[in-house]
Amino acid sequence: MPKHPAEPNEAIAEKPRRGTGPRGEHSRDEFAALVTKAAESLVRAEGPRGLGMRRLAQAIGYAPNSIYNAVGDLDAVAMRVNARTLARLHAALSGSVQPDRPARDNALAVADTYLAFVAADPKVWSLVFEHSLAPDSAFPEWYAAALAQATDLVDRVLQPLIPDAAERRQAVATLWAGLHGLASLSTSNKLAVLTPEPPRDLARLLVRRFLSSPGTP
Repeated sequence: MPKHPAEPNEAIAEKPRRGTGPRGEHSRDEFAALVTKAAESLVRAEGPRGLGMRRLAQAIGYAPNSIYNAVGDLDAVAMRVNARTLARLHAALSGSVQPDRPARDNALAVADTYLAFVAADPKVWSLVFEHSLAPDSAFPEWYAAALAQATDLVDRVLQPLIPDAAERRQAVATLWAGLHGLASLSTSNKLAVLTPEPPRDLARLLVRRFLSSPGTP
């Protein structure tokens, strides 16, 4: 079973370690950040299939072994890119929520922000859902925490409307899946096959009808 990659924000030593890569120009954290940003750029340009270890090594000017030794395999690189994407999503969603606004309005604002986020960076966002680990592997704790940070925010937004925690978890998953489907169809230009309606209007309809169901106050 492959080893889990180290957490991106993990402290490495009392003194910064130098010497990662053949030229010794970066600490391990700096090199991991360099790899992550370069991988993100490759995915943004060509989609998830454009991410390969040799191409990534060429992009940063280091040998593939330097990446394996400091960051891990391609799964580890993809998870670092995805964790960075999820952190950006969390920041965007947080900025759309206003504590003094009605919960339904916050839910609509979160839906609007999610669609806008995906539309602005569709290929990088697609890596979050297209990347999968081998069947005998599990996501490391730091990656699960990055994902939970975004879903927990939606959970808090829905809490005034759906007090039951178990039902609310299901609601978060259902709305997330529905919004992801709309965003994916829209960014792949396939939504027009079903309807000429803008994805934002459909997303708002989905959220309004879902939250006005008999199970919500």
